[in-house]
Amino acid sequence: MRNILIVYYSRKGQNYCSGSIRDLEKGNTEIVAEMISNLTGGDLFEIETVKEYPADYYACTDEAKQELKSDARPELKAYPDSIDGYDTIFVGYPNWWGTMPMAMFTFLENYDLSGKRILPFCTNEGSGMGSSERDLKKLCKGAYIKRGLSVHGSEAASSGKKVEAWVRKSV
Repeated sequence: MRNILIVYYSRKGQNYCSGSIRDLEKGNTEIVAEMISNLTGGDLFEIETVKEYPADYYACTDEAKQELKSDARPELKAYPDSIDGYDTIFVGYPNWWGTMPMAMFTFLENYDLSGKRILPFCTNEGSGMGSSERDLKKLCKGAYIKRGLSVHGSEAASSGKKVEAWVRKSV
């Protein structure tokens, strides 16, 4: 296998799942990221913002919408020291307002990703990848953006076969 990094942003706590708000001990995107790490042996890196989003789901989505409208770049708690040793980077996130959370933009703009393979995966409740693949192509100049994987968030824990098939085809 290649030198693999799995970078992801995930929301624990209140989430929208199959028509209702549920309190999740572990975020859906984190569940899928861990599956990918187990399949590939890749290193995991969780993106965390300095300013935490509101615990209330609806307040969080309102803040996420404002960030998108203002093209914000939330400050992150940490970055990997280097990503030079990785040639394949899985990029995971929930679909917020049709694309990645703005924290993903902050992270990706911090690196030169030229020549790297980017494999996006997204959790959502029906909105699929949205415009995130197109946004990745704009953000990651010179990188090879592969076709992404959309996972229904409320099915994240039971999506192992789907994730494995995508990983085997993509790596």
